[in-house]
Amino acid sequence: MEEKTRIFDEHDFDPIPEQDRHTDTVARQSTSYLKDVWRSFCKRKTALVSLVVMAVILLLVLIGPEISGYDYYSNDYTAINQPPSAAHWFGTDSLGRDLWTRVWMGGRVSLLIAILATIIPYTIGMIVGGISGYFGGKLDQFIMRAIDVLMGIPQLIYMILLMVIMGSGNIWTLVIAMSITGWMSAARSTRGLVLQLRNRDFVVASETLGASPARLIAKHLLPNTMGILVVGMAMMIPSVIYSEAFLSYIGLGITPPNPSWGQLIKTASETFRYYPYQFIIPCIFISITMLCCNLIGDGLRDALDPKLRA
Repeated sequence: MEEKTRIFDEHDFDPIPEQDRHTDTVARQSTSYLKDVWRSFCKRKTALVSLVVMAVILLLVLIGPEISGYDYYSNDYTAINQPPSAAHWFGTDSLGRDLWTRVWMGGRVSLLIAILATIIPYTIGMIVGGISGYFGGKLDQFIMRAIDVLMGIPQLIYMILLMVIMGSGNIWTLVIAMSITGWMSAARSTRGLVLQLRNRDFVVASETLGASPARLIAKHLLPNTMGILVVGMAMMIPSVIYSEAFLSYIGLGITPPNPSWGQLIKTASETFRYYPYQFIIPCIFISITMLCCNLIGDGLRDALDPKLRA
C-alpha cells in the first residue's frame, strides 16, 4: 500500500491565523522612570491637590507683594488695625502696614529659609553618610557614635545656643544654625542606604575597573539614594518652617521691619484678643504649607517605592 508523504508548511504550526496576527498584537508604550513615578504620584489625589495648592502659595509668595501696591515696611497711621476690606485684603497691623503684602513677604522669607535649611544640611549629610557607609570600619564607628552623642541633645537647644552666639535677626544666621544641626539625620539615612548598595554588582564592577572611592560615592552610590532622600527633604521642610516660626516667636528669628510668618505671629499675639485676624491669617498659611509638604512627601514616598507602585 502506497503511503502519501505530506509536506508541512511553516504556517501549519502558526497558532495565530494570518488575518488575526496583527490585530491581536498589543504594543506597550515605552516609558521612563520619571514618567512612571509621575503617573504613580498622580494617582494619589491628596498629594496631587497638595502640589497644586503649594504651587498657588509659591506663586502668591512671588507676585503677591506687587499686587497690592503697598510696601511691607511703610507705615500709614491713618489706617491702623483695620479689618480686611477692599482696600486692605488682609487688613492692617498696629502700625498701619498692609497685611496682604507683609504675609506674602513673610512667606517669601520663611520658604527661602526652609528650602536653604533643607538643601544645605542634606548635602552635608549625604557626603558624610556616603563616606561613612562606603569605607566602614573604624571611620564608620567614629562618625556614627559622634552623631549618636550629638543627637542625644534636642536639636532646638542647639539652634537656640547658636542663635545666641551668632546673633539673631538675619536670614543667613538662621540658615547656618539649622544647617549645623540638621545634617545628622540625613547622614544616618544615607549611610544605611549606602551600606545596602556597597556590595552590589555595579559597585564591584566599578571597583574592578579602577574607579576611585570619590567617584564611586559621587557617581554611583549617592545618585541611587536620591529617591528616598528626596522624600526626606520634603518631610524636613515643614519642620524647618516650624522651627523658624518658633525662633521668631521667642525673639531669636527675623526681626522687624523684615517680616516672616513666625515674626507676624509673634507681633499679632500681643493684640490677639482685639484683632484676631492678624494672628489667624499667618497661622493658616503656616498650617496649610506644612500640611501640603507632608502630603506631598507621602505621595513621593509611595510613588518612589517600587513595592507600593501599582
